[in-house]
Amino acid sequence: MSLFIVLLGIILLIFLIVKVKLNTYISLLITAVFLALMLEIPTDKIATTIETGIGSQLGHLAIVFGLGSMIGKLVSDTGGGYRIAHTLIEKFGRKRIQIAIIIASFIVGIALFFEVGLVVLLPILFVVAKELNMSLLYLEIPMAAILNTAHVFLSPHPAPTAVAGVFNANIGSVLLIGIIVSIPTIIISGPIFNYVLQRVYPKVYRDSKPSVFGEFKEFKLEETPKFGISILTSMMPVILIGLATILSFVLPAKHVLTKAVEFVGSPDIAMLISLIFAIYTMGLKQKLAMAQIGQIMTDAIKQIAMMLLIIGGGALKQVLVDGGISQYVSEMFVHTNISPIFAAWLIAAILRVSLGSSTVSGITAAGLVAPIVSSTNVNPALMV
Repeated sequence: MSLFIVLLGIILLIFLIVKVKLNTYISLLITAVFLALMLEIPTDKIATTIETGIGSQLGHLAIVFGLGSMIGKLVSDTGGGYRIAHTLIEKFGRKRIQIAIIIASFIVGIALFFEVGLVVLLPILFVVAKELNMSLLYLEIPMAAILNTAHVFLSPHPAPTAVAGVFNANIGSVLLIGIIVSIPTIIISGPIFNYVLQRVYPKVYRDSKPSVFGEFKEFKLEETPKFGISILTSMMPVILIGLATILSFVLPAKHVLTKAVEFVGSPDIAMLISLIFAIYTMGLKQKLAMAQIGQIMTDAIKQIAMMLLIIGGGALKQVLVDGGISQYVSEMFVHTNISPIFAAWLIAAILRVSLGSSTVSGITAAGLVAPIVSSTNVNPALMV
């Protein structure tokens, strides 16, 4: 009966988002209240459950996600992303153009959220496709594959950051494993898929024409930040968090440097240091006034405000926990031979296909399988 109630809740969530076109955050709240009532959580406790779920998830997430969006916006608005993509494509040439796009998209994808990455890269691909007399789709497929992969695997993107918080997984481990998993994913869904599609359905490449997407900001290359500093700024959070994670396995627990490394490499501090670095390299060094830099960072938060509410919307997860569903699911899988990792993937995959949103499906699935992490020896980072 408990799982049937959850099924009804998921159907309601899908209906509200897909059919009614209701705002995702409101849909999550309505579904949370519906499930709370169906699971017989006392009515005087429902509001507390929702507040606890949102508050516990939003605290850490707001820092990492918020600062990450500011760094990405600074890199994007000052032309850093444009410089990275333009330089790599120019250096690699026609024969290795897909490699150039993969590298450029990966670097840009780490710093910028999916939609912003598209807006930065698409204008360059339009020009390249025209100059090389090449199908735009041939260039778009590897770009989309990389941006999507970064969006769902790498912090500080919404889904992996939020799910890591639910599972109490180490962000550094999530990031390093995410990069490793990204490599085959990118190769298969980018160049290999391109190769196969060209032979199976070549017509789609002949019909590929440039189209308008969003508002493109034009840059003069000589006025954009230098290539090296643009890459360093974009990769700074990954460098700090990644190095700290690696050194934590190398340095002795009581070594004098261990505490310093742990401090600098903690996600919150790493993102703050990276933002300060970006303010200088992408702002002050580019002759921008602090007022302009401040406005860019304000605009960054405006762009992610609704997404921040959605990923901070841990209300549904908390209802599943307080209503006993998560514990029920955990016990069910403990007594079967199904891998917890496969169980988490299967639930998330079904929700992903149904809802269309990797962030919402990830958070919802995490709420269902979270107790499995604590009741088994599974690695939380692998669960993410």
